[in-house]
Amino acid sequence: MNNTTHNPRGLDFTPLVILLLSAAPVLMAGLFAWEKSKHVTLETVGAQHAVNSTAGATAVNNAANAVATETIEWKLATSWPKNFPGLGMAPEYLAEKVNAMSNGRLKITVFGANEIVPPLGVFDAVSNGSVQAGHSGAYYWKGKIPASVFFTTIPFGMNAQETNAWLYEGGGLELWREIYAKHNLVPFPGGNTGVQMGGWFNKSINSLSDLKGMRMRIPGLGGEVFKRIGGEPVNIPGGELFTSLKSGVIDGTEWVGPYNDLTFGFHKIASHYYYPGWHEPGANLEFIINKAAWDALPADLQSIVDVATQAVNQQLLNEYTARNNKALQQLVTDHKVTLSPFPKDVLTALKQASETVMNELVSSDADAKRVYESYRAFSQQVQQYHDVSEVANYRLRD
Repeated sequence: MNNTTHNPRGLDFTPLVILLLSAAPVLMAGLFAWEKSKHVTLETVGAQHAVNSTAGATAVNNAANAVATETIEWKLATSWPKNFPGLGMAPEYLAEKVNAMSNGRLKITVFGANEIVPPLGVFDAVSNGSVQAGHSGAYYWKGKIPASVFFTTIPFGMNAQETNAWLYEGGGLELWREIYAKHNLVPFPGGNTGVQMGGWFNKSINSLSDLKGMRMRIPGLGGEVFKRIGGEPVNIPGGELFTSLKSGVIDGTEWVGPYNDLTFGFHKIASHYYYPGWHEPGANLEFIINKAAWDALPADLQSIVDVATQAVNQQLLNEYTARNNKALQQLVTDHKVTLSPFPKDVLTALKQASETVMNELVSSDADAKRVYESYRAFSQQVQQYHDVSEVANYRLRD
């Protein structure tokens, strides 16, 4: 059998095969070099990308850290003497809590009455941005905002527990903020003194006639009611009360209760102390914040301020509840103060006058009417339950 390859055209392929075989190593080397260079390029690009990504992340983190460690400083003006027990300490408590919770990112410096703002100038100072925050009582502004009285207290109204429930759970805080927004303010509950005392007088009160023509320091709607029964209400800042009572500028004054009244030394110039505090059954105080300052806060700092105000709101009520009775015993036992209830005819007249004043208020101001309707509806509802719970329990204990 012939093993020669059949080549019909008689062509010789031997030189071509030899050429291809010779070129193969060169071709393979070229392909290897190209592939290697491609990997080197990709690795270089990848490495550079990684460097850029790390640098970008570092820049973002540095910027975030810079924002997180930025210190915001606020001034807070109050209507109370610096570091005055209870009232004056509430803003100090707030400053301490906010500083601790924010790790120093929000620092609040507290100024007492007259240090940078007059006691009754807090509202305007915060509203116009002279200071970022304030602590006072909403009923001081009833000349500007008639409805403001409801956010402190009204005669024969709700107590501290009920007021807090209305504000936080009954729509009161929403109404408060809506009304204050017109004045560039964001309000927060700022502590409650509980039921206050009826006041200090330089003579005994035996009947309604004893109040006729009496000059008494009493703010809010209580002052309007006192006027209706023949008295002369005067609105004087707390720091001026002792001197005013001593000099005879006023014949009587209400302030807060035994805890604060003992500190002011009213027992040194007036020996008649009356109860109950018909005019302020649950005096709620306020923190107010300038809206622009509030809006400029990061969300986490806003949350910190919100939580801190709620903590101080409860803390202050705890403080008054714990310390009022001890102070009262000191006044009666050590300082021989005469403690007496108001005569029945006085309280009856005051309640009747309160209803008249309230009707006039809500008929003359749309915001006051809206707030009163909310306040009254909540009060009636909660009172129904308290009649069979809190009040019933008080009777059991008696």
